[in-house]
Amino acid sequence: MGLQEILKFIFVSVLLRAANACSNGQCRLLDECASDADCEAGLYCFSCALGFSGSRCVRSIFTDQFKLLNNSLPFNKYAFLTTHNAYAIDGEPSHTGVPRITLTNQEDSITQQLMNGARALMLDTYDFEGDVWLCHSFGGQCYDYTAFEPAIDTLKELEAFLSANPSEIVTLILEDYVHAPNGLTKVFTDAGLMKYWFPVTSMPQNGQDWPLVSDMVAKNQRLLVFTSIRSKQQSEGIAYQWNYMVENQYGDGGMKAGSCPNRGESSPLDDKSKSLVLVNYFRSTPLKPLACQQNSADLINMLRTCYGAAGNRWANFVAVDYYKRSEGGGSFQALDTLNGELLCGCNDIHTCVPGSTSGVCTPPT
Repeated sequence: MGLQEILKFIFVSVLLRAANACSNGQCRLLDECASDADCEAGLYCFSCALGFSGSRCVRSIFTDQFKLLNNSLPFNKYAFLTTHNAYAIDGEPSHTGVPRITLTNQEDSITQQLMNGARALMLDTYDFEGDVWLCHSFGGQCYDYTAFEPAIDTLKELEAFLSANPSEIVTLILEDYVHAPNGLTKVFTDAGLMKYWFPVTSMPQNGQDWPLVSDMVAKNQRLLVFTSIRSKQQSEGIAYQWNYMVENQYGDGGMKAGSCPNRGESSPLDDKSKSLVLVNYFRSTPLKPLACQQNSADLINMLRTCYGAAGNRWANFVAVDYYKRSEGGGSFQALDTLNGELLCGCNDIHTCVPGSTSGVCTPPT
């Protein structure tokens, strides 16, 4: 092929590519894009150098399993997106007057996380400046250069979401360093959250099923709170996490392919006296460029590994960093897989819908 023919081929290829290019809200999953406005609803334009060249439309929002199917099953029969260190947000201004020197784990505000489908938030709570703060720490202490914000600010965002969305349930999983007597109770009360409180006395023992989601909504018991301090279950009525939940190892120790060990504080994952299963999948040091890859096929593979480790139980909570970063479906597709398996034994919740043509799995009758 001569030079003239090569140039003609390149010119025609460019024209054809331009003619076939999508834009103006018409680009579908993994189509090339130039901006968020090019992508269909529920997608945004993102670049994952490890997964694909250029920018493509990837998912930005969850599938609401309750609206797609039902909310008439026990709470532990569903799976929920969980944002690790949900408060450690890029661009959060300093609230101490001292520049922050610490890592971040998310890119969206708490309200954005909730609107996009996060239904469990991991928060680290500390005594700081005479109040409860959300903070990274050194040696269990919060410092002005690692503090993010007073907990009341995040909890008020949560209260606004629950008030505006009366059928939604949110879970808080607290790595708790608050030792002030009734410190957590006070901040939850001040944030107006006690009216949504799910009481410890209604939590199941010995691996029994949780109440139906529809009943939790009807009773307005739509906020579940778990603490890492055992004594607070008795003193403040805040559930001790590992009385009700098993959890795999967090950080790099929980990201080894084919292995799903339990976290040290947790019972073994196959302890079925605990009816909730939490799977962590995030690095010890969060790295944005790697998050899109780890939140995609690697995450789903780990969920399958942890299913076996948990005595053939699928995860109820999936905790990730930078939850929207992916190679396509990401953490949202992982949740679709989990809810499909939990609700009808299919690998995508959309195939659970009666008459669905979106997959080959036929829901059981």
